[in-house]
Amino acid sequence: MTQTLENAINLPEEQRFFRHGLTWEQFKTIQASFENVPGVRLFYCDGVLEIVTIGKPHEAIRCLIAALLITYFEVKGIEFFPSGSFSQIIPNILEYQADLSYCFGTDKPVPDLCIEVVITSGSPIKLQKYKLMGVPEVWFWEDGIIEVYCLREQEYEKVVNSKLFPELDLSLLNRCLLLSSPLEAIREFRQGIQQM
Repeated sequence: MTQTLENAINLPEEQRFFRHGLTWEQFKTIQASFENVPGVRLFYCDGVLEIVTIGKPHEAIRCLIAALLITYFEVKGIEFFPSGSFSQIIPNILEYQADLSYCFGTDKPVPDLCIEVVITSGSPIKLQKYKLMGVPEVWFWEDGIIEVYCLREQEYEKVVNSKLFPELDLSLLNRCLLLSSPLEAIREFRQGIQQM
């Protein structure tokens, strides 16, 4: 029997803290005080500060999503440009880092796809930050499932399939992300996409 990740690891909740009504300058001051604190990310969007602690389960899922997607891109011959979790900034309005981000075809200033791993939900700036940057597609991994949002007419719409990769079997991806062995997950995912 295959062991799933949720059985192998007790996913501790990430800590999330919010503060409304902050100026950009206040955010930058707070951000500077966290400069040398590992495992903490700060986001700012239209006056809202979000502080998130990042633990090992978060990073394990993030790395496995990246490994599976790179496998998919390689098998399907998709030219991709990973940009990881670089800071995306609109001065005085927005600063955030997606867990993963990619451009396809050519490298661009704004990613075509951003992905977040959510261990603890409830962010008031969940999609707003991506809308301000104009990111066409955003995925959230939460509770063992990837949810896909596509930007249409300045608002995100939750969709069943990726518009970037309509033939990608998200149920296969979700199933492989819950396997406790990354090697087994990659092998099963590769086998599944080669049969498509």
